[in-house]
Amino acid sequence: MQDSKTLAEQAQRAIAASSKTSPTEAGPGERRRGPATDAHIDALNEAFALFRINYHNQYYKAYSDTQVLNQIKKLWLESLTQFEPETLRRGARKVIEESEFLPTLNRMIRACQGDPESYGLPDAHSAYVEACRAPSPKAAQRWSHPAVYHAGLASDWFFLASSPEKVAFPVFERHYRRLCDRVMAGAELPEPHPPALPETTETPLSAEENHRRLEALRRELDL
Repeated sequence: MQDSKTLAEQAQRAIAASSKTSPTEAGPGERRRGPATDAHIDALNEAFALFRINYHNQYYKAYSDTQVLNQIKKLWLESLTQFEPETLRRGARKVIEESEFLPTLNRMIRACQGDPESYGLPDAHSAYVEACRAPSPKAAQRWSHPAVYHAGLASDWFFLASSPEKVAFPVFERHYRRLCDRVMAGAELPEPHPPALPETTETPLSAEENHRRLEALRRELDL
């Protein structure tokens, strides 16, 4: 395991590199990072509190300098706002359950991403292809998981059908990842319901019946 000096130096280098590069739009394989909310800050502080309790000696060796700790938290917050606050809590619990060592940022990100397949969720691109290929009515189809349907609905079906993959996939993926985070955090998504059939169906009138109704209307209007 790396010592506290090495961890601190790596964090400071990462922060320095981050400050020299301007933010860019997320690419097709990246999640878009939204602004950090108070809920994100609370979740991150809770995660570090768990680390302090579970990795007591390692924690105080790595984060003995309060200024360095605050810089590390800032770096983590910038990277982890792509996840829901509850996902950060879940990721922190996963880390302390699976590892005896204080986690790096990369390890925390992987813990937050979780294992979608264990929840019956297809990977993002397979979900995108499924959404694009599904015939109408969408709600009547058999979906591999409700998250695929709801991501398609949130993305707009017409947009998915009429836009090239390089444009449509990042939009779909962003919605799908958020839904996956919710599912892995314990949320249950509603099953899509096909539109109800009308209680009565109208039979088209014959030409003769149309003619009789037209004549009756003319007589009524004195035409």
